[in-house]
Amino acid sequence: MTDDVTPNTPAGPAQPTPQRCGLIAIVGRPNVGKSTLLNALVGQKVSITSDKAQTTRHRITGVRTVDEAQFVFVDTPGFQTKHNAALNRTLNRTVHGVLADVDLVLFVVEAGRFGLDDAKVLGLLPEDKPVVLIANKLDAVHRRAELAPWLKGMQERRNFAEFVPLSAKKEADVTRLFKILKPYLPEQGWFYDEDALTDRSEKFLASEIIREKLFRLTGDELPYTSTVVIDKWEEEGELRRISASIVVERDAHKGMIIGQGGERLKRIGSESRQELEHLMDGRVFLELWVKVRSGWADTEEHLRSYGYE
Repeated sequence: MTDDVTPNTPAGPAQPTPQRCGLIAIVGRPNVGKSTLLNALVGQKVSITSDKAQTTRHRITGVRTVDEAQFVFVDTPGFQTKHNAALNRTLNRTVHGVLADVDLVLFVVEAGRFGLDDAKVLGLLPEDKPVVLIANKLDAVHRRAELAPWLKGMQERRNFAEFVPLSAKKEADVTRLFKILKPYLPEQGWFYDEDALTDRSEKFLASEIIREKLFRLTGDELPYTSTVVIDKWEEEGELRRISASIVVERDAHKGMIIGQGGERLKRIGSESRQELEHLMDGRVFLELWVKVRSGWADTEEHLRSYGYE
């Protein structure tokens, strides 16, 4: 009598892990750290950061590919609840448009805090999308035990898909966030090349960097209704010649930016040039002008001409 022996069948080739790709919106009131988080997730600056509220005005896409998953992040303006100028209406339309398109929403708040403006943004989030609660600026919370009752209150406001306390400035926290978000991405092919970081042009990034320096170096003196327009962009080998206009609403704002003896404008130009050279890995010749365009932020035609959707 012989034993039945099942011959070993050679294993077939390992099935490749399917690609995942999805659109992820980053939303929250102004100044909760959305742009800092986006830059940390992408690994390079694609969105400007400033202590001044409302520095992000455009829908900025950052891309990061980790293993088989591609995360396409959409930064949004902090939703405006206080003013009703054309600029603010345009920003709010941008937020609504983003939310209609995405697979997942990151709702960013400051850990341990939740105010009326946060509540207004939360009330605008679609019910049919998974929402991850990001409790940012965790490094500023001195007693972590105080977060438990706060979290309980947050969970009563909405059934969040996940709760992630983190500091956008800590690499380990950002790495952990990728692992949490990955299962929420649909199984589908990537939208961008593996090494893509943003869908924005160098020209757009240049205007944003100049605008960031403008806000950082003028502090609270300058209203946020100031913008930057690239007038000229020429490339000569590794050299880029850039001419840009800083557009303000009043003559007094122009004086603030230029500063005594032109010192402040020189510093804005110098710091912008250094960052642009680092970003573009080449020499930059930057020329800055300040122009007064009264009421530009409340005119739909002006907004379109300056690149606002």
